[in-house]
Amino acid sequence: MEYAIREMTVPEYPLLSDFLYEAIFIPDDIKPPSRNIICSPELQVYIDRFGSLKDDFALVAEIEGKIIGAVWIRIMYDYGHIDDETPSLAISLYKEYRGRGIGTEMMKEMLSLLKTHNYKRVSLSVQKANYAAEMYRKIGFDIVRENEEEWIMICNL
Repeated sequence: MEYAIREMTVPEYPLLSDFLYEAIFIPDDIKPPSRNIICSPELQVYIDRFGSLKDDFALVAEIEGKIIGAVWIRIMYDYGHIDDETPSLAISLYKEYRGRGIGTEMMKEMLSLLKTHNYKRVSLSVQKANYAAEMYRKIGFDIVRENEEEWIMICNL
């Protein structure tokens, strides 16, 4: 499957709402929440006025002109917050494109972009049951904190 990873353009920023919903980990035996869950303040911090902050960066994966995934960062007080200099990362792909290595490549591209912008590290929060946690470890993320359900992970750049 041929795909391209590129910077997200400003007119595409509204797509982050879809990808924010897709980023919610839903175990197989759980009914998905309503899409309006992304309107909650704790989730809106990921996308509200995206592009207005100097630390807002987003990449997309695209197949034949269709955007199928996004990875984005910003410095915010979210689940993965470490400090006011470390951006938090979010990533998602539409379900039919998961498990094909596209997410891994998107992550690698974002880490490379962050290095070129002189960031020292990036953080994320992931539920322990989420299969993506293993991918994060493989590309250099380490667990720095945890609670009952989640790991807070950091990748030093």
